[in-house]
Amino acid sequence: MKRACQKLLTEYIDFFPCAAVIGPRQCGKTTLIESLSSEWKIFDLEKQSDFQIIAQDVDLFLRLNPEKVAIDEAQMLPELFPALRVAIDRDRRSTGRYVITGSSSPKLMRSVSESLAGRIGIIEMSPFSFAETSENPSPAFYRLLTQRAPVGAFIENLRPGAKIKKIHEFWFRGGYPEPWIKNSRRFYSLWMNQYVGTYLYRDVVRLFPGINENRFRMFTQFLAGISGDVVNYANVARSLGVSQPTARDYFEIAHGPFLWRTIPAYTQNAIKRIVKHPKGYLRDSGLLHYLLRIPDIDSLLAHPCMGKSWEGMVIEEIIRGLNCLGTGFDYYYYRTGGGAEVDLIIEGDFGLIPVEIKYVQTVPSRQLRGLKDFVRERKCRFGIVINNDENPRLYDEKIIGIPFACL
Repeated sequence: MKRACQKLLTEYIDFFPCAAVIGPRQCGKTTLIESLSSEWKIFDLEKQSDFQIIAQDVDLFLRLNPEKVAIDEAQMLPELFPALRVAIDRDRRSTGRYVITGSSSPKLMRSVSESLAGRIGIIEMSPFSFAETSENPSPAFYRLLTQRAPVGAFIENLRPGAKIKKIHEFWFRGGYPEPWIKNSRRFYSLWMNQYVGTYLYRDVVRLFPGINENRFRMFTQFLAGISGDVVNYANVARSLGVSQPTARDYFEIAHGPFLWRTIPAYTQNAIKRIVKHPKGYLRDSGLLHYLLRIPDIDSLLAHPCMGKSWEGMVIEEIIRGLNCLGTGFDYYYYRTGGGAEVDLIIEGDFGLIPVEIKYVQTVPSRQLRGLKDFVRERKCRFGIVINNDENPRLYDEKIIGIPFACL
């Protein structure tokens, strides 16, 4: 399956001396760099022989290999980052010299920002998006959004690209590549069990040696239960029997291996009393359903978490799609003290766009009051409703209904 960020990687190689691909374990980073041309030499720091070649003298290695070198799992060798800065600065004008990948390490981004600022283009890679599993890695929706297309252009140019059954299959299974490639329900169950035990918890214990592994396992299960909720750290601490600072630390740890995404509250230019606590989601819907022990799509549709699971999956799809374009943007949610809510707000060069997410096909106008008020009060170009309709439609002159199948 073609990855949406392939084009962005090629672009960054042309623009920067170094490109970095970061993301969770088993999302396809190694496969992506293996698609580079045969001129590139690839080293994997989880392979002991490759680690020894580089680690015995990092500066000498980079002098011997001044260009077309890809280093997988770069976080395994922190000394690499200052050495890369020195090597790059020897010939600052040359681009496309190094590609590195990394996962599950808060130190990775700190090392990149401290040592390689201005010298590196960073791509956040995720498991498959729905568009990638549908063999449509560049949906028109994101191009129209970032190019500030008028409302009518969305109606004219967007058409659903997949059947509703395939959407539900993706929603239930999530996007990790290997289960999609094997396409076996039994393998999916076994793989998820191994992923959680072998990669997720192993990485957390390795990165945070002092952590109580059993308590963090309990916290991970707890995350599944609150995915899609507003996060009150005091309540979380009370539920887990830990201090509030410890609860906050656990959320930071969950962010490290790309397990959890925090959505901050939109508080700019507040004209009403608003909720300021963040919301959060498990990033992969398949992992969420595995942790909640939901066995199939019928059980999911009857589960109390169904609406929040759908909302989180759609939010992640939109964020992944914009990330793959290299578009700079911020994301938020909005909720007033009176209960009016907007599920997602994205803000970038394309403007301020509120997004409401509904699982249903037909959305009553009364359910869009919060969205309409937000558009009017902040003079947004338009608002978007993501639903399961058969075709895009206008709810009014500034509210567009877009089927998820168009993303």
